[in-house]
Amino acid sequence: MKYKSEYFINRELSWLEFNDRVLSEAEYPGNPLLEKCKFISITSSNLDEFFMIRIAALKAQIDSKFTQKDIAGMTPIQQMEKIEDRIEALIKKQYSIYKNGIIPELEENKIVFLKYEELSDDEKKAAEEYFEETLFPILTPTAIDSSRPFPLLQNKSLNIIVELKKEKDRYSFVQVPSIVNRMFKLPGRNGYRFILIEEIIKEFIGTLFEGYSIKKASEFRVTRDSDVIINEDDAEDLLSKIEKSIKNRKWGSPVRLEICESIEKETREYLKDILKLKKSDVYRIDGPIDLTFLMKLWAGVDRSKLKFNSEPPVLIEEFQENESVFDIMKQKEIIYHLPYESFEPVIDLVTEAANDPKVLAIKQTLYRVSGHSPIVKALKDAANNGKQVTVLVEIKARFDEEQNITWAKELEKAGCHVIYGLKGLKTHAKLLLIVRQEAEGIQRYVHLSTGNYNDNTAKLYSDIGFFSTNEDLCTDISYLFNTLTGFSMSRYWNKIAVAPNDLRTKIYELIDNEIENQKAGKKTGIIMKANSLTDKEMIEKLYDASRAGVEIKLVIRGACSLKVGIKDISENIEVYSIVGRYLEHSRIYYFENDGENKIYLSSADLMSRNLDRRIEIMFPVEDEDLKKQVTKILELNLTDNVKRRILEPDGTYRNSNARSSKKINAQSEFYKLAKKRDTNI
Repeated sequence: MKYKSEYFINRELSWLEFNDRVLSEAEYPGNPLLEKCKFISITSSNLDEFFMIRIAALKAQIDSKFTQKDIAGMTPIQQMEKIEDRIEALIKKQYSIYKNGIIPELEENKIVFLKYEELSDDEKKAAEEYFEETLFPILTPTAIDSSRPFPLLQNKSLNIIVELKKEKDRYSFVQVPSIVNRMFKLPGRNGYRFILIEEIIKEFIGTLFEGYSIKKASEFRVTRDSDVIINEDDAEDLLSKIEKSIKNRKWGSPVRLEICESIEKETREYLKDILKLKKSDVYRIDGPIDLTFLMKLWAGVDRSKLKFNSEPPVLIEEFQENESVFDIMKQKEIIYHLPYESFEPVIDLVTEAANDPKVLAIKQTLYRVSGHSPIVKALKDAANNGKQVTVLVEIKARFDEEQNITWAKELEKAGCHVIYGLKGLKTHAKLLLIVRQEAEGIQRYVHLSTGNYNDNTAKLYSDIGFFSTNEDLCTDISYLFNTLTGFSMSRYWNKIAVAPNDLRTKIYELIDNEIENQKAGKKTGIIMKANSLTDKEMIEKLYDASRAGVEIKLVIRGACSLKVGIKDISENIEVYSIVGRYLEHSRIYYFENDGENKIYLSSADLMSRNLDRRIEIMFPVEDEDLKKQVTKILELNLTDNVKRRILEPDGTYRNSNARSSKKINAQSEFYKLAKKRDTNI
């Protein structure tokens, strides 16, 4: 059956609904105050990236007269119109929460943001000294005249446009320095009293323009196209090509202009015209432009009662004894659930391998790693110790390119064999293979994951990791590394499925099996947990299953283009989203299979880019105890009545209100389970 475009939701609009769910956490009564600030900051950061990538891409399509319709039947121009309306509403809600919710609650807790005129005499003196001693030497006024054209303002930098008055009105600019904290903490008094540095700069800005009178000083910010597009066919040296593109990122074409509410109309029009933007690209902000500074407030205010209770990850019982990780892995397959359970066993595995004389080789993929990665350190140590170390560093990981290039060069200097990914594909699979010489012969150890080898995000992202010595699985991963580093391509996998060749096909086969079982009167059911579901063909396959009578439950954190509630099409599909303290990041694919359930973990979301343009992996969970663990994770996601939102037919989400006295917050329950240190959930 051919499915009509009205049976799908536009990806960008669905993503904006997700960002709205994040924003809703900033007004959720159960969240501590500083955590609410953090959620507002995340919303702002998300929106910045949305403009830099998604809006920039749509603008490029419109400029090139591209008229092909999207999954929901809209042209780029039609998409842009609806997106702009939704963003306007989202920003209005964001600043309403900030001004009417966050600020009053901060003041109740003696955390205050002040204008200059609200400062005491002592505070004014401190602000003036800070300007003279710290800010004034950094600031660089930039005049605009016939010999000095409009400056190329850096992406996302906060600026002040100054309207000067002498013989005739003229403009100048001052960039608010990002190298210092935007929040200046005022001395003395109890509590936390802040003034934003742009307020200090505006107060004393006349000292930068001696001989001129200041007519008006107004804040604004420009967001630019920041996507790095590389023609790999023409890139003989991919590394240097990406390095050059990163440098150009901050100078891309403008896509958004944010201006303060009080800016003069003439100044607003001047900025709009000189940046070659449309009226709809200009956003009037009723409050501080760029609320990402609230993340620093969260980090800088030492008030534990205003933050979530500390939840240190639990070391699962298999790793509690002071025993070799290799000995532990040989006993049985093991699963751990981040961030509730510790990432340390993974670090211990690579560290032990680096120093174990019996280890011959280590092979690993790295997509995003932390700034001081213990994994990278262990890999360098391994190379220094004479191990054969092969690392595939994905230097095309968006916004992590620069850091990944730095790590790649360090690994190369240490003697590691570094691969920079495959031409035309990002390597997103999370793989670790260790080859060890033992008394009985060569033994291989595998670690696979739904998330990155990043010790920082391991404390913030909900992911699942998997340790195994299964011979068939180890053989598959060995062949996969040969594919990534050479020209080999396995025509048959024992256990895994790999994108872009056969992961999509494997999921289709599993869905088709449920359809056939449903027709035969057998037990059926599909549960999928992923970050996004936007691939048209995958959605159509799920519609096929729903029409056949298969019950489908989807837990999709972010964008979801599938539409529920369509008569005779998606009546058997329910879609949920969980946004909470931790970022839901694990991908789990469950198929009932007439009571003999099949469960898979994966690095891949249900998006075209993951299924067709990336190296991704999906691997089975076959041990019955481990299957129970994963099933419990799905069960709690599906029964959460605190943080779970339910997709409505119109594309909006409603809260899943508890109908019983028992509140179930899945993320809280996961931590309780972890504290029991019980692998037999």
